[in-house]
Amino acid sequence: MNQTDVTQLPSGFARFRALLSPTPRGARLARLLAVEWLRTRPEVPYRVAEAAAQLVAELAANAATHGRVAGRSFRLALLAGEGVLRIEVTDTRADALPHRRPSSLDAESGRGLLLVDALADRWGTTPGPAPQKTVWAELGLPLP
Repeated sequence: MNQTDVTQLPSGFARFRALLSPTPRGARLARLLAVEWLRTRPEVPYRVAEAAAQLVAELAANAATHGRVAGRSFRLALLAGEGVLRIEVTDTRADALPHRRPSSLDAESGRGLLLVDALADRWGTTPGPAPQKTVWAELGLPLP
């Protein structure tokens, strides 16, 4: 089941949250929802929104592929304000931390974290609460 929550945070931050099924369809929906929400945020320039859409697609695909646990959703959260757009994807596989893997030129996967590293200003993981982990990426926003 998909749930969406949009709230205004104090201190000028806007937040979007959605629970999504850990499937390819859920990952695609995460990207579509993020694009729509970003489109409504005047503080997010087009170039940042495009990079964010790619980051959401990659992090959601990783959650659906590597963080999947039957019957447990993953959460997408977007936070925008005070010069930063933060993307968070939380899944229930704290034991499966992201790591770059060498891939051959003809491999069909294994380059996702290279893309995250290239697009994000900063990214990392935050553990917990058990059994969860959050993979996050941040992009700079112009200050008003």
